[in-house]
Amino acid sequence: MTEVTIPLHAIKGRGTATRLAHRFEKDTRAAYDDGWGTLEESAANQAPIATEVVFEDARSAICRNDSPDIYFDYSVNPYRGCEHGCVYCYARPTHSYLNLSPGLDFETKIIAKRNIAAMLRADLGKRSYVPKLINIGSATDCYQPVERELRLTRGLIELMQEVRHPLALVTKSSGVERDLDLLAPMAADRLAAVYVTITTLDGELARKLEPRAAAPHRRLRTIRALADAGVPVGVSVAPQIPFVNDDMEQVLQAAFEAGARTAFYTVVRLPWEVAPLFKQWLELHYPQRASRIMARIQEMRGDKDYDSDFASRMKGSGLWADLIKQRFEKTCHRLGLNRQRTELDFSQFRPSVRPSAQGSLF
Repeated sequence: MTEVTIPLHAIKGRGTATRLAHRFEKDTRAAYDDGWGTLEESAANQAPIATEVVFEDARSAICRNDSPDIYFDYSVNPYRGCEHGCVYCYARPTHSYLNLSPGLDFETKIIAKRNIAAMLRADLGKRSYVPKLINIGSATDCYQPVERELRLTRGLIELMQEVRHPLALVTKSSGVERDLDLLAPMAADRLAAVYVTITTLDGELARKLEPRAAAPHRRLRTIRALADAGVPVGVSVAPQIPFVNDDMEQVLQAAFEAGARTAFYTVVRLPWEVAPLFKQWLELHYPQRASRIMARIQEMRGDKDYDSDFASRMKGSGLWADLIKQRFEKTCHRLGLNRQRTELDFSQFRPSVRPSAQGSLF
């Protein structure tokens, strides 16, 4: 048989088009033409890929952050993987540790931590615990589609409201509006803040970049709903990708008009398997500009696809990175974004006391 290359085709509703082998795999796979039809027909006509949810019991809830370029100290992730399917997601390589592909598996095989609220209660109840900002969903969107049914994120927020612990979360989903009954009173007590990510206002581009996330206009409505409910809300215009989403100023303007009062950005990050997946995406959707886009990304990363140096991994370096920074800062200054930061109150924390097997003597 003759070894061949299967032509890639964009899969409707999915960010990637392949189950790219992860970096720990020892075996390689090759396609062969067996004479039964063409591989191009097979690739183009494959059935839609369903999302599979697998449950697991977490051994702990809180992940501690030691990175100096991240604003939060702790994070809690109720899920592994994310059905939103954002092709640029820096968390895709985490599926490699599960022996799953950072490509299609990351967005179609979702791991749900069914006991995550119980584990968070245990972590918060430890005598050694010191309250610091907990970000819900740093490696997954905590309001991805499965949350509507499983409500794991809601369980975390209910617990944090009970013990008076501040939280922050970042999402691309309108699903956060379902929990306004919890977030609004917490915000009134300086215990909650939310960021909504809007990468672009271009709906067609968003469907390619983030196929199962809420449409940009819907995210603007979410910002308005949060602001109207009194929840401090900001906008994340991340990631910035040269020659792809070049409407940062328009996004910031629309978000400000909707009620956002803070903002942040990052430039696109392509660690490990994200780089080949993103290059495949460029060849599928923007073949005429693919080399130009990658050249600008590499220019911001010291002529590499990615640089993990804390000093530059979020914002990049060089002329193009400086231009993005100037555009962001000038627009924020003009609009009045980031003039006042939300200060959350950690003094209210009251850990939940779980009785021991012997009970209490007092």
